[in-house]
Amino acid sequence: MADGPLSRFLGGSPGRVALQLLVLCFVVGVILSALDIRPWDIFQWLRQTVHDIASMGFGAVERFGQYLLLGAVIVIPVWLVLRILSSTRR
Repeated sequence: MADGPLSRFLGGSPGRVALQLLVLCFVVGVILSALDIRPWDIFQWLRQTVHDIASMGFGAVERFGQYLLLGAVIVIPVWLVLRILSSTRR
């Protein structure tokens, strides 16, 4: 079942992916602990960020949309050119 739908979704066998995630979680945990960052700090930061965005109202949503469109003006044409160039090389 190496090519089963679950393996394709996970990017490998479930056991191997679980082991990789376990090792990655441990390494990130050591780094965050060295930086004196605790899980509760991350949850508090996320909660405060959501609160700040909500308190800004729709102005934040409007600015987000403007930034998105501004970036898309550059990113989409460059992406299209790169896709066209890569398809002609094949």
